[in-house]
Amino acid sequence: MPRKHQVAIAVLAAFVLLPRAAFSMHIMEGFLPPAWCISWGVLAVPFIILGLFSIQKTVKVNPKLKMLLAMAGAFTFVLSALKIPSVTGSCSHPTGAALGAILFGPAAMAVLGLIVLIFQALLLAHGGITTLGANTFSMAIVGPFVAFGVYRLVRKLGGPMWLAVFLAAALGDLMTYVTTSFQLAFAYPSPTGGFAGSLVKFMGIFAVTQVPLAISEGILTVIVFNILTVYSRNELKDLKILSQEVSQ
Repeated sequence: MPRKHQVAIAVLAAFVLLPRAAFSMHIMEGFLPPAWCISWGVLAVPFIILGLFSIQKTVKVNPKLKMLLAMAGAFTFVLSALKIPSVTGSCSHPTGAALGAILFGPAAMAVLGLIVLIFQALLLAHGGITTLGANTFSMAIVGPFVAFGVYRLVRKLGGPMWLAVFLAAALGDLMTYVTTSFQLAFAYPSPTGGFAGSLVKFMGIFAVTQVPLAISEGILTVIVFNILTVYSRNELKDLKILSQEVSQ
């Protein structure tokens, strides 16, 4: 069976097997005050614009990368739909954003992540339109940029590919939830401890579920990346991901 057909079948199967539970995805609809919804949305806009230009350039230079780009978006969609209730108004889940950030850069993931969040808000009742800016900023901007930075740093220091991918996915996941904790603490400071008190509370609760999830996401991302090095090796060479890895 042609590789493109195998990828298409895998993506279709992933969508069919998605869990039906309707827990709130990240920060739920209407949970943030309007001022914070607008503020986070404004902060996200420049990254989304940058991402549109990045994707356009990638596809223009090499149109055959569209399938891999779609796969990165589907991977994010599937992982971010696996939710564990964590605190009031939010939940813990993998993000899946590191893989796309490694392949196409963090800016592209701002757009892919936004698309994922819109579909989940409208079709699965996960997250919301009013909180779209906040969720995009944490999951589709901060997470991917941290993941990309960690990946590049580990590779620059001579670390093996698997370690770079693992740490990128795990730390990108964790920083998404650090950002969410900041967002919730800004919106709802503690009556006694203020912003700092709320931040400690939110981060402490998230850590219970998110640390093992981040480790699991790191392992899964390494597995998927290894599969891509076998079945999409030419595409990874075009993206210069494997330009220095041919002999490994």
